[in-house]
Amino acid sequence: MAIEILKEGMDSEATDEADAKVREIVEGILNDVKSRGDAAVRELSEKFDKWSPESFRLSDAQIKELMDSLPEQTIEDIKFAQTQVRNFAQVQRDSMKDVEVETLPGVTLGHKNIPVESVGCYVPGGRYPMVASAHMSIVTAKVAGVPRVIACTPPNEGGPHAATIAAMHLAGADEIYCMGGVQAVAAMALGTETIDPCVMLVGPGNAYVAEAKRQLYGKVGIDLFAGPTEVLVVADHTADVEMVVVDLLGQAEHGPNSPAAVITDSRELAEAIPAEIERQLKILPTADVASVAWKDYGQIILCDTRDEMRDEADRIAYEHVEILTEDPRWYLDNMTNFGALFIGPETNVAYGDKVIGTNHTLPTKGAARYTGGLWVGKFLKTCTYQQVTEEGSAVIGDYCSRLCEIERFWGHKEQADLRLRRYAGRNIGIGATDAAE
Repeated sequence: MAIEILKEGMDSEATDEADAKVREIVEGILNDVKSRGDAAVRELSEKFDKWSPESFRLSDAQIKELMDSLPEQTIEDIKFAQTQVRNFAQVQRDSMKDVEVETLPGVTLGHKNIPVESVGCYVPGGRYPMVASAHMSIVTAKVAGVPRVIACTPPNEGGPHAATIAAMHLAGADEIYCMGGVQAVAAMALGTETIDPCVMLVGPGNAYVAEAKRQLYGKVGIDLFAGPTEVLVVADHTADVEMVVVDLLGQAEHGPNSPAAVITDSRELAEAIPAEIERQLKILPTADVASVAWKDYGQIILCDTRDEMRDEADRIAYEHVEILTEDPRWYLDNMTNFGALFIGPETNVAYGDKVIGTNHTLPTKGAARYTGGLWVGKFLKTCTYQQVTEEGSAVIGDYCSRLCEIERFWGHKEQADLRLRRYAGRNIGIGATDAAE
């Protein structure tokens, strides 16, 4: 068994250096917004987006005007996509049950799934106005039952992007702001004079937005740590080289640092990919971005067996994994590390990104080894509770008292001992009659 790297991406040293620069810039912006609030947000918006409206929050009249400017078909398409996302999110929510069980006579345990109180959703809109991100975050949060959902998106070509704002409104956002970048994320998390802070941040974004969420994590919750989008195509001899390359470049166009990789056991396919890449780049309107991403981060990995291909895919643990093989569901049964799996040539990442109903906010940079993507459960706190009768307390207290003594937690022990005195008639603990004397 052997694995051959036919094309390798940029080494980690170069990416680590870039990450360090981003961290420093983001830290400065967060501190500025924390100390100066609205004034800092406005200055940063002017600096980075050349955008300084009278109010960053859009009024109902502004939202209506933007929606009225759109073709009816655009509105219908947005509604269709949101229906798919909402329906699947509801199925997920329905799968999460509150539980309550009597584990011993008089001992009742349970958990409740409680929505977080407020969520700030970031909807990217720099190079591309990512309308779909409104569905993925806002709709899903509302299905979870979050009472306050606010959303930010940067200006696009000098003002709010009409379709994005329509999607945010139709998704159910309670407050909509036209502002972007780190300053938007900071405002939602930290609050300003005019924006109440949220307890959770979600949504994709560029390297600076992702780093801002990372630094804010702990003060607020986040959906996941996310970097540039990734795509892996697992392909065997049955795969079509045109389709493989279309699906690689279709994700590489996200940004110049978006990794795209192929794992295959077909040397013929592997050796055909570079030429097909060059052919398609000549006709792809976003080739200026996709070509850089492929040049710097593209990979072609040749394996001997299906098991090797699976092992390599799990090792890489990419965000999007497409399976273009003879038996694609074998990978569903046998793979463990992926953000989202796209099974067979009839599906593709774009379906998941835009319309099919699954969520497109997914783990990157190996995070798929320990987490999945955004889903309705991310907005819910599974909180436990317990209730004990006198009978139950007499039984549990006996065990608890002895276990606390082992650990020399005397205050803990007394909590149990007090119940034993009250409910079991035991003269025990530091509050016992003889001890008090």
